[in-house]
Amino acid sequence: VEVEARSLPMELSEKAGVENNGFVQHEAFEGKETDSISQEEMPKTCSVEVDPVAAEETVLKPYAGMPKEVLLQFSSQARYRVTREILFWLIIAGSIALVCATIAIIALSPKCLDWWQAGPIYQIYPRSFKDSNKDGNGDLKGIQEKLDHITYLNIKTVWITSFFKSPLKDLGYGAEDFYDIDPMFGSMSDFENLIAAIHDKGLKVIMDLIPNHTSDKHQWFQLSRNRTGKYTDYYIWQDCMQAAGSVIPPNNWVSVFGNSSWHFDDVRQQCYFHQFGKEQPDLNFRNPAVQQEIHDIIKFWLGKGVDGLSFGTVKFLLEAKHLRDEPLVNKSQNAESITDYSQLYHDYTTTQVGLHDIIRGFRHTMNEYSREPGRYRFMGSDDNEKDDIEATMMYYGTTFIQEADFPFNFNLINLKNLSGNSIFEAVDSWMKNMPEGKWPNWAVGNPNAARISSRIGKEYINVMNMLLLTLLGTPVTYYGEEIGMENIASEDVSEEHVNSGPVATLPEKSPMQWDGEVNAGFTDGNSSWLPVNSDYQSVNVQVQSTQSNSTLSLYRALTLLRNSELPMNRGWMCYIWSDSNVFVYVRELDGLDKVFMMVLNFGQESTTDLQAIVPNLPSEAVVRLSTHFSNAGKVVNTKLITTEMGEGLVLEYKTAKPVHTMEAFQGKCFVAEKACYSKALNLLYMNC
Repeated sequence: VEVEARSLPMELSEKAGVENNGFVQHEAFEGKETDSISQEEMPKTCSVEVDPVAAEETVLKPYAGMPKEVLLQFSSQARYRVTREILFWLIIAGSIALVCATIAIIALSPKCLDWWQAGPIYQIYPRSFKDSNKDGNGDLKGIQEKLDHITYLNIKTVWITSFFKSPLKDLGYGAEDFYDIDPMFGSMSDFENLIAAIHDKGLKVIMDLIPNHTSDKHQWFQLSRNRTGKYTDYYIWQDCMQAAGSVIPPNNWVSVFGNSSWHFDDVRQQCYFHQFGKEQPDLNFRNPAVQQEIHDIIKFWLGKGVDGLSFGTVKFLLEAKHLRDEPLVNKSQNAESITDYSQLYHDYTTTQVGLHDIIRGFRHTMNEYSREPGRYRFMGSDDNEKDDIEATMMYYGTTFIQEADFPFNFNLINLKNLSGNSIFEAVDSWMKNMPEGKWPNWAVGNPNAARISSRIGKEYINVMNMLLLTLLGTPVTYYGEEIGMENIASEDVSEEHVNSGPVATLPEKSPMQWDGEVNAGFTDGNSSWLPVNSDYQSVNVQVQSTQSNSTLSLYRALTLLRNSELPMNRGWMCYIWSDSNVFVYVRELDGLDKVFMMVLNFGQESTTDLQAIVPNLPSEAVVRLSTHFSNAGKVVNTKLITTEMGEGLVLEYKTAKPVHTMEAFQGKCFVAEKACYSKALNLLYMNC
C-alpha cells in the first residue's frame, strides 16, 4: 500500500472480499510476513483515488460507543451545545416551577382537621358498657370486646369516664390512687391492651381526670391529716369552733351535694374543705407541690398512650383565701337555714383569680407530648357553667395562650323547654360567644343528665341526633343514645345502688342494651349492678342493626353523611329560620354548589315557606335523609315544607348563590377552620 501526499489509497481485494483484521499501523505491517500465507498468495491490489474532505466527513460522524476523546469533539459543536443548554434550563425552570407550586399549595391549603375535630366522640361510662367477667360490672375488657360497635358507628374517638382506683363514692370521681385502675374495671395490663386495640383500629382515646379532689382514702390525705412532712398542706384545713357537741364551720360555704362544705376530722382536730361529698376532700392548689403532683399524673397517662384528657370540675380548683361568707341569693332568707348549693352565689369558691394560670400549666405539660407528628394530645375541660357563657368561653384561652381545645358544651342538655326557638338560642349562644378561630362542640347527653327520651320524650330522639350530627363542630354521643335508650325507673334503684353514688344520677347509667337476651347481653352473670331497662328486647343494638328505619340506622347514616360530605364536615353554618316549632339552618362550602339544609321540628306539625325566607332558593330539593326513612330520596317543594312533631329532614339542593354570601344573612353565618373548594384542582384552599 502506498501513501501519497495528495491521495489516500484504499486496498480493495479483487476477490469477493477480505477479512477485517482491524486497523494496523503501516510501519508495523510493512516489515512482517505471515506464516500461513505466502507473498505469492497475497491478493492483488489496486489504488483508488479518494477525496480527503469526503473521507473526513465520513469519519467524523457520531456513533454508538464512541470513546471520550471523540465525544468531546462533537460536544463542543454549536448544534449540540445549544440543544444541551436549552434542555438544562428547561429542567431548571421546571424544577423551580414545581417547588413554587408546592410552596403555594402548602401556603394556601387550609389546616387539616385534627382527629378530635374530624368526627364524633363516643362517651362511655365503663361500669355500664360491657361486663366481661360475669360480676355484673362493666370493665375495660368489655370495652375492648365492643370496639367493633364503635367503628360500626363511623366514630373515631372513644372517651372513657373515670376508672381510677376508688371507693366508688360519687361513682368513682374521688380517686384513691391516680396511678392505678380500680379492680372492678380490671388491671393496668387490661388498660394497656385496650389502648393498643383502640389504636390498632385507627381510633383515639380520651380519659377523665378530676384534679380538684381525691378520696379520703388516698395516701396523701392520710399523711396530711397526720401532718406528715410536705403533705401537711396538701388539703385545705381550717380550725373549727365547737359548741354543745356540734361543729361550727369557718363560714357558710355549701357543698354541691348540699350542707356545709366543711367536715371535722378527728385525727387532725381541724375541718377540711370539700366542694362535693365529705369523702372527697379538696386539694390545695395554692400549694405548688400539689400542682406538680397533677402534672406528674398527666405525664404518666400520656406516657401510657392516652390521646387526650378531659379535666373535670376545674372551676373549683381555687377558693378565696379570705374565707368570707358567700352572698345569699335570697337576701331575706335566714342565713342559718342555708343548706342547698343553689341558695348562694358562689363568688368565693369557683373561678378564682389564678385558675386559668393553672389550666394553662396543664396545657403546657400536654403540649410536651404533642411534638411527635400525628400525636397531638387533646385537652377538654368539663365544667357546667350553665348561665355564665362568658366564663365558659374563657377555658378556650386567648389568641396567643391556649388552654382547652374546647370546653364541653352543655347548652343542649340544659334546655329548660323544647321548641325551635329554644334550640336556636342554645346553638346561637355558643356560636356568637365563642372566640374567633376556635372550634365548637355539642352534646345531648352525659353521665349526669337524664337521657334524651326521658328528658324531652321518645319522639324527639332521632331529631336530636340529627341536630347533634349536622351542627358545625364536634358532636359528643353518650353511650346508648345511638339506639334511643331511656332512663330506668328510680324505684328500680336499690339501697345497694345508692351506696355507689347519688341516686339522682343513677337512672341514666343503666347497662348498655346489646341484644334481647337476659340482661340485654350486658353480662353473662346472674345480675347487673343496675337493672336493665324493661324495653331492652326491642331497644338494643342487635335488633336495630337489622332495621332500616331504626334509630341506630339513622345514626349511622348521619355519621356517614358527615364524614363523606365536605360542607357537613367543615363548611359554613347559617341560620335560616326558627319559630316555636322548627329550627332551619344550612351547611355549605365556598366553591361547592351543593348545599345541605336541615329542617328540624321540635314542636308540633308545621309548614314552612323557605322560598319566602331565602332569596333565589331552588323550587325543589331532594330529601337526603329523614327521620321518616320512607321520605329519603323524595323531591319536595321548598315553598311548602311540612314536618311532623319530632321530624327532621336533611335536604340537598344546588345553587350558585350560597346563603353565607347573601346580605340578608350576614351575622347569622359561622365558620371554623375555613376552607374553599377548587373544582378544577379538586383540592381545598384558604383564600376564597
